[in-house]
Amino acid sequence: MRKELEIRFKELSDILVQEMNPEGFWTGHLSSSALGVAVAVTALHFHNKEENRSEIEKGLEWLTKNSNPDGGFGDTPESPSNISTSLLVYAALNLYSAENEKILKLQNTLTGYLQSNSIDLSGGDVAGTILAHYKKDYTFSVPILTMSALCGIPGEKAFQKIPQLPFELSLLPQKFYRLLNLSVVSYAIPALIAVGIVIFKKKESGKFSRWIRKGAEKRALKILQKSMPESGGFLEAIPLTAFVVLSLINAGYRNMDVVEKGTGFLKRTQRNDGGWPIDVDLSTWVSSLSIKALGNRLDIVLDHNQNEKLSRHFLAIQNKEIHPFNGTSPGGWGWTNYPGSVPDCDDTPGAMLALLQLNSPGKIRAEILAGANWLFQIQNPDGGFPTFSKGWGKLPFDQSCADLTGHCVLALANVANNFTAENIVFQKKLYRSIFRAVHFLAKHQKKDGSWLPLWFGNQQVEKHDNPVYGTARVLNYLQDSLPFLQDENLLNKIGLMIVKAEQYLVETQNEDGSWGGAKNISGTMEETALAVAALVKTRHSEVCRNGFNWLGQTFQQSGLPSAPIGLYFASLWYDEKMYPLTAYLEAVRKYLD
Repeated sequence: MRKELEIRFKELSDILVQEMNPEGFWTGHLSSSALGVAVAVTALHFHNKEENRSEIEKGLEWLTKNSNPDGGFGDTPESPSNISTSLLVYAALNLYSAENEKILKLQNTLTGYLQSNSIDLSGGDVAGTILAHYKKDYTFSVPILTMSALCGIPGEKAFQKIPQLPFELSLLPQKFYRLLNLSVVSYAIPALIAVGIVIFKKKESGKFSRWIRKGAEKRALKILQKSMPESGGFLEAIPLTAFVVLSLINAGYRNMDVVEKGTGFLKRTQRNDGGWPIDVDLSTWVSSLSIKALGNRLDIVLDHNQNEKLSRHFLAIQNKEIHPFNGTSPGGWGWTNYPGSVPDCDDTPGAMLALLQLNSPGKIRAEILAGANWLFQIQNPDGGFPTFSKGWGKLPFDQSCADLTGHCVLALANVANNFTAENIVFQKKLYRSIFRAVHFLAKHQKKDGSWLPLWFGNQQVEKHDNPVYGTARVLNYLQDSLPFLQDENLLNKIGLMIVKAEQYLVETQNEDGSWGGAKNISGTMEETALAVAALVKTRHSEVCRNGFNWLGQTFQQSGLPSAPIGLYFASLWYDEKMYPLTAYLEAVRKYLD
């Protein structure tokens, strides 16, 4: 098998090098999104349907070509239909169905899907159904209902059933946001403001609350303006930016700079086929995954100039000031090099590890220590690491999570190994952070040995969880951390977790050698490769051989098909072209090491 995998490593690493962009890093390719298309088309329509006619027509044409056999729409062309995306597409089509028979036909087919899923478009409780689906989290449900109402769905009184987002609370200092019951996640403040204002304008409410919100309106808009990046894209995300744009226009702020910049962003990010992805790209993430996949073979695959370019790129995109979006200190990295990116607890450890792999530690000391200090400051009281903001625990996507925490443990363990001469205060912070994070992982490992990830799932698994992904990632991080840790108690605690996690992965392998998101779920290249990479240095050689056989057969027959296992913008599915490539390459390289 070794000879075969040497050949496979060469094939995969050649593909990886070919995927580098001219600037010397990886951009990847996110799947197009029916939801992104629907919201972008609607925003462009309200902005100026004649001026934006070309983009609108291309977007509508994309939708006509990407409906599912059941008449509905999923988050990606490979996803099963869901009511949220289907309702937004229906709303966008409603703007043009009266003048276009092709659009009317598509809308009628979509009506059947929505009715079969208890969405009564003729005046039923559409709001009640959507709110029940998302429960207390208004991050997605309220923008969906707001856009639907602006498009005439279900009728004139639609706004009366939409909860008022408390945009006036955005006037408080950012450090107090986490103490408030905002009902939206930390990264959705632009939607809180823009969508909240248009609801305020359209919905009847009491005199006192109207007086409060009227006084807060202009100041909230200034906060929104300040948080907009130069690119015009909030979080570089198409849906979030489009929700903001269409809300401001319908609230009477058509001429705001935010609207013009946001519209420009939407027009620039449309693809040639008329589709839109959910975000510009995940370049920081897929670049760090690529470097991790190459491991100690990095210098064999990439030459000195390529390594230097990569290193300069990572150094250039480190955040060097208090971030205007979430108020975090300098030192972190976001998911892309575009200015709308926000520092987070997956890309920061990923970038730190990539830089340590590309450079001698002394050359990048200041940047790595800044990254470590950034992680110290964002670590939650429970010892785990959240994505963007410390202390926001009310909604799931703001809570500490296992896969990010495991990634931070690996990065901080590398810092401990490479910077032993740092002052005693830093060393104490470092080891305390690692101990607390490991304790969090021990506490949150399930009885069956698994961990659940936050930003990844599986559409076929109950509750859309993905314990295989979460377990494989955390197991990999902990295994790779062991050589850098000295404390015996810590090593014992990690060792116990590793044994349980390994057993979980062994027991969830499918009969054909693959892994899906959980036991008896059909396999994907991403989940299978990650599981193999986590087990390849263990005693489970036969399990890994079966996994490699499945990967090899799939590669020969289908190449590197990507699966929608990623979650974005609360709970929006996506797939990424680089995920199967980097995961498969890492598994092969680990075997060959």
